[in-house]
Amino acid sequence: MNKPVLLVADDDPQVLAAVRRDLRSHYRENYTILSAASGAEALETIRELKTRADSLAMVISDQRMPGMLGVELLVQLREVYPLARRVLLTAYSDIDAAVKAINQAHLDYYLSKPWDPPEECLFPAVDDLLDAWQAEYLPEAKGLRLVGHQWSPRSHAIKDFLAGNLIPYHWLDVARDPAARALLEAAAVSPDELPALFFEDEVSVLRNPEPRQVAERLGRSLSAAFDMYDLVIVGAGPAGLAAAVYGASEGLRTLLLDRHAPGGQAGTSSRIENYLGFPAGVSGSELTRRAIAQAQRLGAEFLSPLEVTGVSVDAGYKRIRLADGSELVTRALLAATGMSYHEHPAPGVAEHTGAGVYYGAATTEAAAFSGRRVLIVGGGNSAGQAAMYLAGHAKEVQIVVRRDGLHNTMSQYLIEQINRTPNIGVRPRTEIRSVEGEGRVERVALASLDDGTCRMEEADALFVFIGTRPRSDWLAASVLLNEKGFVLTGRDLMACDAYARVWKEQREPLLLETSVPGVFAAGDLRAGAMNRVASAVGEGSMVVRLAHEYLALT
Repeated sequence: MNKPVLLVADDDPQVLAAVRRDLRSHYRENYTILSAASGAEALETIRELKTRADSLAMVISDQRMPGMLGVELLVQLREVYPLARRVLLTAYSDIDAAVKAINQAHLDYYLSKPWDPPEECLFPAVDDLLDAWQAEYLPEAKGLRLVGHQWSPRSHAIKDFLAGNLIPYHWLDVARDPAARALLEAAAVSPDELPALFFEDEVSVLRNPEPRQVAERLGRSLSAAFDMYDLVIVGAGPAGLAAAVYGASEGLRTLLLDRHAPGGQAGTSSRIENYLGFPAGVSGSELTRRAIAQAQRLGAEFLSPLEVTGVSVDAGYKRIRLADGSELVTRALLAATGMSYHEHPAPGVAEHTGAGVYYGAATTEAAAFSGRRVLIVGGGNSAGQAAMYLAGHAKEVQIVVRRDGLHNTMSQYLIEQINRTPNIGVRPRTEIRSVEGEGRVERVALASLDDGTCRMEEADALFVFIGTRPRSDWLAASVLLNEKGFVLTGRDLMACDAYARVWKEQREPLLLETSVPGVFAAGDLRAGAMNRVASAVGEGSMVVRLAHEYLALT
């Protein structure tokens, strides 16, 4: 198979030669370096690569080229090679234009001229972008292949598990792909054994597996390495990941657990644009990939899927009960399990969950809705990010909200993007009354909150982003919660009527400490949290210092 391609476009022969020289010096063993002297020539090369089924990893384009600006080239690149990384090469005077064009071309990065020395100014950025591309890209006919029905909840569950755990795979719909049927016949897999997961050796296959079986077959350990930990973190969202990074780096024996996959709700976001240090935005999966790799490199242990069902305290030690019947012991515990979505109460929603009804972004299903019509219920940032992502696939996206509009619940930058996207509409003062379909979503009843009228409309999917609740039910009864189930911490505990009954220490609770000494809470689970990725990361980082203080007292 040919090497993946890195393509450079610049109308200045000296700049083009210099970039090509630097890239070849560092990447020629693993990539083919091609160049083009104009945007039109680069676009012709891109289309030729596509016809030959070659893989294109990255395009680095100058901005000011006659006939076609770099941004225009990168916009068209996205249509042909959506996974290829897009980098704009700009002079100092063009940086403002590059920043403004980030939304238009969905740039991954922009480089300023000059880039000397390349060891500091070029290679680190390109390395990160290529790592991200490799994490998403999988050559045809290699790696894991998942065969199932598009509208099967079981198939959706395995797709969601693989994607959430950053495991590349190929999806084959048995109803549409002849290769899927050939695989099933060769392995003697019957229709009632779907979904089926085929491994790279083309012999091994898991029939209708549970996520835990998939993890074990892929060689992922689900057993803790030690009997005792300094810090166990339950929940691998932004708060939990940050705590794992800082806990491991500061010498604590640290274990991170998650019942599904790292990243939490933020990990399913198609594009986070207001996180510090990422001017072009960053996907939740990419941020998660970087964070989990960083935590493990520093020494944190990560186990998933592993669900915690309860916790008790014995002489200051926290005993954590797991769904598989095993138990872990730790000196300090961080609860960072965030929130989950309520089931939508409309008739027909439960019956179609996983078969056209999805909670959260469900980016694994986006490609299936090419040319189709989808509805999004909810007006927060997560709903807006999902709408923008789905608009790149679906023919039409409708955002359904009970409020007058999006201005009170969604960030302004997202509202502006939605207003500029022609295939996204907003349906204010509207609610879902029912969902219908034979084996999949086909119709949705929408009701006006103004006049009560209800109309049935055709739709292929419903993505739900409403009714979140804290996942605090696994905590000990002595962990005090507010009336909505969020965990009380620090001085907020002292206003609770039960505080004097449960808190018996001679000191006040630490800032993020719960009513149980040595048990901390951070992120969306905590009462008073700001529900932002940056604030969750800050709280998770802060817990490590507080855990050190607690451990010094015991």
